[in-house]
Order: sequence, then structure tokens, then C-alpha cells
Amino acid sequence: MRNLLIFCGIVLTVYVVYRIYRYQTLENGLDKLIKNGAVILDVRTEKEYAMGHIDGSLNISLGEIRERYVELDSNKTYITVCSHGLRSVKVEHILKEKGFKKVYNGGAWSDLEKSLK
Repeated sequence: MRNLLIFCGIVLTVYVVYRIYRYQTLENGLDKLIKNGAVILDVRTEKEYAMGHIDGSLNISLGEIRERYVELDSNKTYITVCSHGLRSVKVEHILKEKGFKKVYNGGAWSDLEKSLK
């Protein structure tokens, strides 16, 4: 019984930390940025992207971004998305390290898609 309570406590703690992290890393006003021409950069793999994505989004995976960032215009605004929001945060930081000024985390692509409807 004690082990079950400990396990449940750990699961609850991980869930709460994830939700707080996700809330703090998502940007407000993404819909306005998209209406003003921001590019949605989907950083999932090609297979994940093929299973579903936001229409008009660009697909460059996290594994390829360090080589392919040169294909992007550093003057444009980018919103990074992935399946849960973790890879998109990593790509946001990578692009900012490469000199991109207007990069925002959009979290999970499916959540962003719902918010745009």
C-alpha cells in the first residue's frame, strides 16, 4: 500500500511539473502572430508530420534543425510546434542561439490548431 501511494505521488508530481512547464513556456498571442504572417515550424519527424499537421506549416525536425536552419529567414517570425511541446522549446532555443529574434514556442501542434479554429 505504501509503495502504491509513493508511486501515485510521483506520477502526480511529474504531471503537475509538466503542466506548469507547459503553461510557462507557451506564448500568448500566437494567433495574432500567425495572422500577421508568422511561419509555423513543425519540428517533428517527417513520419509524424505526415500523420497530421497544421496546413501551411513547415517541417524541419529537431534532428535536422542545426544543419537546415540556414533555409530559414532570420527576419521572419517563427512559431515552433511538436507533439507535446518539448522539442519545440529546444528548437526555439537553438534558433535564438543562431541569431533568430522572433521565435516563439507554440507547444503541441494539435493544441495550436484547435486554438486557431
